[in-house]
Amino acid sequence: MRIGPHELPNNLFVAPMAGVTDRPFRQLCKRLGAGYAVSEMITSRPELRDSRKTTRRANHEGEIAPIAVQIAGTEPAEMADAARFNIDSGAQIIDINMGCPAKKVCNKWAGSALMRDEPAALAIVEAVVAACTPHGVPVTLKMRTGWCDSERNAVRLARAAESAGVAMVTVHGRTREQGYRGEAEYDTIAAVKAALTIPVTANGDIDSGPKAAEVLRRTGADALMIGRAAQGRPWIFGEIAHYLATGELAPAPATRHVRAWLVAHLHDHHRLYDGIAGVRTARKHIGWAVKHLPGGEAFRTHMNTLEEPEAQLRAVGDFFDALADAHPVLP
Repeated sequence: MRIGPHELPNNLFVAPMAGVTDRPFRQLCKRLGAGYAVSEMITSRPELRDSRKTTRRANHEGEIAPIAVQIAGTEPAEMADAARFNIDSGAQIIDINMGCPAKKVCNKWAGSALMRDEPAALAIVEAVVAACTPHGVPVTLKMRTGWCDSERNAVRLARAAESAGVAMVTVHGRTREQGYRGEAEYDTIAAVKAALTIPVTANGDIDSGPKAAEVLRRTGADALMIGRAAQGRPWIFGEIAHYLATGELAPAPATRHVRAWLVAHLHDHHRLYDGIAGVRTARKHIGWAVKHLPGGEAFRTHMNTLEEPEAQLRAVGDFFDALADAHPVLP
């Protein structure tokens, strides 16, 4: 699997998720079997580039290549400048966000709202490709099947993007109107794949090895992108890879391995976010990891009272040590 000049170790990708896929989480997923990960979206607005949030999102220190950054905005010139800014910060692939359904994004006609205005969307694609090409940086595009059920224009927009020079298209199998409700549909993704010669990635409701195999069969996609199913289960990429290679479900991970992965992730997370900010932003990752485990709900309640990084690390280690004594393999 290739994106432009970049050879990837496999075709299992981490979806960009705002507030989730920061550098520590991307690194964790890559260590546990993901072949590629895209950053949470970075705004194209120049006045926000020096904000603490954008600075953290543009931090790629020690990140496993290739480094892919998603940008979001509405103005072609601003998006082109954002692409150049992120390339200067280390980005090796630029991804254009036309898939986010969040109201705060769509109300500004960014994200998936751009699919309602195809000329504007194409102007952005052309401007970003023109900005990236001199640097040898490929551009990818993430979109939905359309704005609503009666306006599924993914095929038309994907064809135009390919003609403009985009190197890969990812399609989430829902419309913007759906948000994350209902079930993803894959016929539109299959139609996009049939219409293009560049790689196409399928996204939406991929949460297991059998589901991954089904989506590949139904869409003919070149790669799969996993988002929400990786929250609290970053080893899902290794599980899916095992199933695709063998046709067998992977055994559950050892509980002490999960402990080691989570503690290492927390150390990395605390290094990126200072003090109380690191503790508070880590809570969601810990909560996802323990949600379905014995004693998980009570632990989440206790963990949310902790305000110091060392206390948080100690609590997580103690919880998984006790769990491992009763359940050597993750229950």
